[in-house]
Amino acid sequence: MGWLEAIVLGIVQGLTEFLPISSSAHQSIVGQLFFGGHDPGAAFTAVTQLGTETAVILYFARDIGRIISRWAGSIIGRVPRDDPDARMGWLVIIGSVPIGILGVLFEEAIGTNLRNLWITVAMLAGFGVVLWIADRVARNTLELNQLTWMDGIALGFAQALALIPGVSRSGATIAAGLFLGYKREAATRYAFLLAIPAVFISGLFKLKDIPNDPTLAWGPTIVATVIAFGVGLAVIHWLLKYVSKHNFSIFVWYRLALAAVVAGLLVGGVLQP
Repeated sequence: MGWLEAIVLGIVQGLTEFLPISSSAHQSIVGQLFFGGHDPGAAFTAVTQLGTETAVILYFARDIGRIISRWAGSIIGRVPRDDPDARMGWLVIIGSVPIGILGVLFEEAIGTNLRNLWITVAMLAGFGVVLWIADRVARNTLELNQLTWMDGIALGFAQALALIPGVSRSGATIAAGLFLGYKREAATRYAFLLAIPAVFISGLFKLKDIPNDPTLAWGPTIVATVIAFGVGLAVIHWLLKYVSKHNFSIFVWYRLALAAVVAGLLVGGVLQP
């Protein structure tokens, strides 16, 4: 991987990680389309996600600090167990279990077979339709502090679907939140918080694969991760303002258009599955 490739893929990661359009799909498509058919791979994607999740921690630093403090206080009995922030800490932990277990069980498939671009096309289009339906039937009434234990677990399983490129971690979690009646901004915020443990554990775990991948190098990977952090920070700020006033239609149409374009490129032999 060269420096230019790393810069471009870092920008792509930062732009797409939080939007419900699948960052892993974009990494694979851009890598193959502009860099000689080279898919950067699951390890590179997971490591650069450390940059975007660091942006989440910085952006929500005050909220995260409060949640951790109240959660820790609830363990030692200084904070009531039904405190909203303490409960949110437990919900994020419990909601992270499904993606952790499934990620380990299907690690090999995630890095190989599931990165087939035909699967990506199907997921881009299929979950685009799911997001559209969720947006149309959403009640948009529940706030984040009304999140129940069962809803938190359900959203955790929704997030686990993002192990398949093309689904989108934020898209799956947001769609599930909308189906359950949560407001767009509440579902989006929880998607950000829920992703932190899973992404950091996955990224740190995949660090060991960077030296063993002949197509990767530490320098370009670090540059891509830093760029993803800066771009991702700006995208978080924009997205939260956007969803407070708009629906997700623009992302649905984008997913469907991208799926059609990629399918055409695959049929024409420009891209390889």
